Amino acid sequence: MHAWLCENPVGVEALNWKELPTPTPGPGQVLIQIQAASLNFPDLLIVQNKYQMKPELPFVPGSEYAGLVQAVGEGVTHLKVGQTVACLSGTGGFGTHTLAPAKLCMPLPNGFSAVDGAAFIMTYATSHHALVDRAALKAGETVLVLGAAGGVGTAAIQIAKAMGAKVIAAASTDEKCALCTTLGADATINYSTENLREALKTLTEGKGPDVVYDPVGGDLAEPAFRSIAWRGRYLVVGFAGGPIPALPLNLPLLKGASLVGVFWGDFSRREPQANAAMMGELAQWYGQGKIKPVIDRTLPMNELKAAYTLMGSRSVKGKLVMVN
Repeated sequence: MHAWLCENPVGVEALNWKELPTPTPGPGQVLIQIQAASLNFPDLLIVQNKYQMKPELPFVPGSEYAGLVQAVGEGVTHLKVGQTVACLSGTGGFGTHTLAPAKLCMPLPNGFSAVDGAAFIMTYATSHHALVDRAALKAGETVLVLGAAGGVGTAAIQIAKAMGAKVIAAASTDEKCALCTTLGADATINYSTENLREALKTLTEGKGPDVVYDPVGGDLAEPAFRSIAWRGRYLVVGFAGGPIPALPLNLPLLKGASLVGVFWGDFSRREPQANAAMMGELAQWYGQGKIKPVIDRTLPMNELKAAYTLMGSRSVKGKLVMVN
């Protein structure tokens, strides 16, 4: 097998494509022949030693992938050789093969492509957990999605629309805003050229959004929170914009609003039954055509460094997927 090996987490430039022994699955593990692996923001942080999870060196990055089960370890009964699965294990995806914990593998039904499977779990699970569980979104409410053309942003638009909400999508270019419209967004804001607060005031007739979905952080956080509706819920999803914002705590007081943390990874670990039910609903929605990952492009696995560069350029719409 071959894989991108991180032996020194100082950045993407230190990754090396190496030949490694193909491993044998132990108890509770499966060997997966990787067909596709998506690039997520944590995949950049982890090779820079900036992510909260710091794997033992050396490691193969690539948190999310899909492929064929080639071998199963002792005690694995729900997966079979030849079955197509998607997995989000944190590491291991950027290669030709990997060992994965069987309990983290999601069997893909017929018609669910490996490329879509590799771009599905992190973004849709995060967005469903955020909007349904943490925000208790109701039909007819208004959701503002920041960074709306990215991976979690595009998933959030689709899930909010599936729940009957009105969606205002905010992105950094007219092209990205146009993509959001094709996904069902009811209105868009280009926050590079428009004043976010003024635009929200106009679009919501002064009420403000009921839910703010924020995977960006940075300078957008405070104006978005200042615009939130009474009893609004502000979802802290991530900080793709770089700086972690410091919000004045009088803002939630004045709006009767909630600042809500979204940590799907720990939710899945602490509440596995609720997570399994959520993933089942998402798979059903995929089959019904309500949701589908937005794939910016696919690239050969050996072009991973070019994919990282594209992601860093902020030009990606949806997800980048590496294929073998």
